[in-house]
Amino acid sequence: MRLRTIVTPLIIAVLAISLTGCGAGPNASSRLIKKVTDGQEADIKKDGNSISLRNFVLVSLADGSAVVVGTIINRGANEDALLGVAIPGIQAQITGTSTIASNGVITFEGDVANVKAVIPGANLKPGTHTDLSLFFGNAGEITLDVLVQKPEGIYAGITSQASIL
Repeated sequence: MRLRTIVTPLIIAVLAISLTGCGAGPNASSRLIKKVTDGQEADIKKDGNSISLRNFVLVSLADGSAVVVGTIINRGANEDALLGVAIPGIQAQITGTSTIASNGVITFEGDVANVKAVIPGANLKPGTHTDLSLFFGNAGEITLDVLVQKPEGIYAGITSQASIL
């Protein structure tokens, strides 16, 4: 009888821990999630180039255009150039800075924006995803699967009009 009173709670405790996933340890996939935004992130590292892309989304506007939101960081030793931005079949119209110095930053939209990319006639539906390709002089091309947002909340002030950059 005494053995049953000791073993039963022990078995219940072991089952509770293993069934809730607590037994997966410090490297459980649910503990390693880092993404805290809807934006897409990626890195290009090849031939001595190191470009980081952070928090990329598209904002779909009522006029059918889409505006790129995100940040490019050149972590490489050499400067690079943003040559173009596109979704399938439509090239963005880019105004502002296109050269990225070593340790330099290009920011699309916001208080510190130094470039604007508008994709006319995109006609994207908010809540969907689409491919967004960025082309660089040295680092090459990368395509991200980005979320399309409404111009609400943090994206409320975004327009297709190029402001002074």
